[in-house]
Amino acid sequence: MNSEELKKQVGKVIDERKDIYLALGKKIYAHPETGYKEFATTKTLGDALEALGFSTKRNIAYTGCRAYANQEKEGPKVVVMGELDALLCPSHPDCDKKTGAMHACGHNIQTTVMYGVADALKHAGILKELAGKIDFMAVPAEEVIELDYRQKLKESGKIHYYSGKTELIAKGELDDADICMMVHNFTFADPKCKMAPYTFSNGFVGKQTSFLGKQSHAGQAPWDGINALNMASLAITNMHYQRETFKDQDTVRVHQIITKGGDVVNSVPARVEMETTVRANNIAALLDANEKVNRSIRAAAIALGGKAQVMDSPGQLPIVPDKKLADIFKVNAQKFYQPEELAECMRWTASSDMGDVSALKPVLHGLTTGIIGGLHTADYRIVNETDAYIIPIKVMAFTVIDLLCNQAVAAKDIIKNFKPTMTKAEYLQYLKDIEKTYILS
Repeated sequence: MNSEELKKQVGKVIDERKDIYLALGKKIYAHPETGYKEFATTKTLGDALEALGFSTKRNIAYTGCRAYANQEKEGPKVVVMGELDALLCPSHPDCDKKTGAMHACGHNIQTTVMYGVADALKHAGILKELAGKIDFMAVPAEEVIELDYRQKLKESGKIHYYSGKTELIAKGELDDADICMMVHNFTFADPKCKMAPYTFSNGFVGKQTSFLGKQSHAGQAPWDGINALNMASLAITNMHYQRETFKDQDTVRVHQIITKGGDVVNSVPARVEMETTVRANNIAALLDANEKVNRSIRAAAIALGGKAQVMDSPGQLPIVPDKKLADIFKVNAQKFYQPEELAECMRWTASSDMGDVSALKPVLHGLTTGIIGGLHTADYRIVNETDAYIIPIKVMAFTVIDLLCNQAVAAKDIIKNFKPTMTKAEYLQYLKDIEKTYILS
């Protein structure tokens, strides 16, 4: 069969089995788990993929799973990904009331799309027609949150990096991948827009800062203390004054939260903890902004006579998508949407560890819709299940077909012409260079 005949067969299966996909998406939505805690979600996806007859590897990066199709085939390997983790959004009405976890970023949609592609290709009986391997990977810990928990996992040797895809790269789980692809839902500024095949993003560096002062009685002798909370407040103000030094084209973002503001209100705070994220759309701007943030912290420590201990950790690299891969996705998206409903090129200032993969492999990170409200907010809602789940399953499955039919000519062309940003060894060295703890005073 030619590619269009294969797509027609797969599309028919997706329409027939859409209720199965929607039920899976709702089940995952109803049981949100944050990064490196996705034990139940890993089991749900692992069991579902295994039931399709695929050999399935569990706990690929502490949590997560990976199913293998066409293992006996020669040719390129395409990895279809979906992210397992939820985030913390305790103000959302659908959150887990005990943990505050909530799928307000749509990762339940991604994993359902990933599963739907696997299910449709299998039940359509067309895997034998494709000249390459296909892996279906449920990836943990895309959201870089709950750093204290992840640091304990690091200290116990259970993980090495906070981000799931970074962990997978370091463990060699992507060494045999030739092309990696996934979709992520999004609320577009233009209400007409339904998909964005060609998407860029920011990368980031994560920072944990301990401001170290001196405790004293806040009412009786505040002059005997060194106020760590004032240090943190001044550091944040200093960071604000840096904003005019950031170039518009670099889309730098700096944001913080105070995770510990002191011990008791009637003592001058001796230790205050702050988390900071520094973002930019290229590595040079990212490192420059990080240095300016460090200057801001150091100046605050000097002004108040205290110290600041800073622990930098590698966050995520900017996504640099493969244009040819995006073009194939776009052609398939046009089967369902009008040209004006497709964004030509989307640059978003959030981050994803798919950026780390894109430095090493050809990557597709398509944006889809079907939701309203901002990501990571209490207003997030899925309002159109066809746009959210069913059409993305079709577009992704059709893209896999185009890559691997006709002796995988399209996939081989993408692989041949791809130029990585860095080698794996250079990437691992970058991680080592970023990850450090130092005192500013």
